[in-house]
Amino acid sequence: MTEVVTPLDCAWLLAEPGTAPARADMRIGLSRAHIASIEPLSTTPAGPRRLVLPALANAHDHARTFRSATLGAFGQPLESWLHFLGVLPGVDPYLCAATSFARSVRHGVTNLMVHYTRVQGGLPYVEEALAVARAARDVGIHIGFAVAMRDRHGIGLCDDATMLAALRPALREPVSQRLAVRPLPPAEHLAMVDALAQALSADPGLASNVTLQYGPAGVQWCSTPLLESVAQASHCSGRPVHMHLLETRYQRDWADHTHPQGIVNYLDSLGLLSPRLTLAHCAWARDDELALLAERGVTIAVNTSSNLGLKSGIAPLAAMLQQGCRVAMGLDGMAFNEDDDALHEMRLAFALHRGWGFEHSMSRSQLWAFAARHGRRSVRGASADALPGGTVTPGAAADLLVLDWDAVDDDSLFDDVDPLDLLLARARGLHIDQVVAGGRTVVRNGRVTGIDEAALKTELLASVRAALAEGSDFATWRRQLGELAGDLGSFYRRSSWAGCC
Repeated sequence: MTEVVTPLDCAWLLAEPGTAPARADMRIGLSRAHIASIEPLSTTPAGPRRLVLPALANAHDHARTFRSATLGAFGQPLESWLHFLGVLPGVDPYLCAATSFARSVRHGVTNLMVHYTRVQGGLPYVEEALAVARAARDVGIHIGFAVAMRDRHGIGLCDDATMLAALRPALREPVSQRLAVRPLPPAEHLAMVDALAQALSADPGLASNVTLQYGPAGVQWCSTPLLESVAQASHCSGRPVHMHLLETRYQRDWADHTHPQGIVNYLDSLGLLSPRLTLAHCAWARDDELALLAERGVTIAVNTSSNLGLKSGIAPLAAMLQQGCRVAMGLDGMAFNEDDDALHEMRLAFALHRGWGFEHSMSRSQLWAFAARHGRRSVRGASADALPGGTVTPGAAADLLVLDWDAVDDDSLFDDVDPLDLLLARARGLHIDQVVAGGRTVVRNGRVTGIDEAALKTELLASVRAALAEGSDFATWRRQLGELAGDLGSFYRRSSWAGCC
């Protein structure tokens, strides 16, 4: 059977940004999910100029559609911000996921990690997860879906009883009812993953867009028996694991008090450190911990904007690279402009971590591995190696961004300016004209092709507004969350962990 090849012509091709120079006037041949050929054109393509480059990957996210400022959580540190995520009523999970995924793909992401920590609750868990999978299929992206797990510390970094005692008396009952953890045995957490795996396998059309993963929330939120069970299950099944680690200085203090032998050593003793593991943040990790993560082949998802927005800190990305860590870019639903713009996130990370003055601590090739290649492994697991991404070469995944180069290069003066310079200086999601994911054009003329994004957003907003209008307790809970934030601030400023853990 003759291979059907679809041509894609461009004025500029950045096949391996930072490694190979830009090539002018090229034709890319797409065959199903991979790139079949790349050939020079004899003349410049007619019409507006286009630049083609590999699509980006988001190695850490949660499929949330409502943003922090909308919830009234802008400026909150992580420890109080987390609770604002529950200020809204549960709504249709498909609408939430589809509108979130659409915003991501329009801004350059075709592989997206979903650590599913916000359950809407209107459906049994497996049905809700399948709705998220349908949203990924319809939008046209591949997701890693990590079933979130936690069995302790629902309010803060201490047990719930200790945290409740630190709050003003009027808050204790509502906070306990809404936030205290009702733990499940580890076997039930693992059974949920197995049940979802079985449901996905019954629908190959959904399964092809999803890599199922274990998602322990973080060491502070998971008991040793739960983490041990996840490590063993991952070893036996080969499924990836996705988990937060050392996101804030309070978590660093807690970790040093609770695990004096070292929190990374603790994870290693449980068997969790392996190439199957992605750790989100590691903003407060130390050099010796980074060296061990590198030795074990763990991926670190660095979330630059999220760490800035939640006042968590700046991750030691230069040290991670120096220690040999595999690092990937995460947006965490907290891009700097609250727009999920992956091109902007990449540029911000590079500006912070490339080095000062004449020193260079992050090269352009390292930046591209960070933004486009390593995140695919966090999303897809080891299967990412079978069809490589982050490059535009024959045999690679047909995951591409097509930028309106006339809009980016709108003040041209010289013929020898490197297109990569312009891309890193000013390109944003609004410059993306097309997105190709797995050989399928999922964004055309800046609009998602698989769903009516505007209609779904209108439906979602109407549903949430109606639910808020019907329930007066939402306004009360928002007020109580503001009071809770004040009490939590007093608790964490004391930084007293004795008798807490």
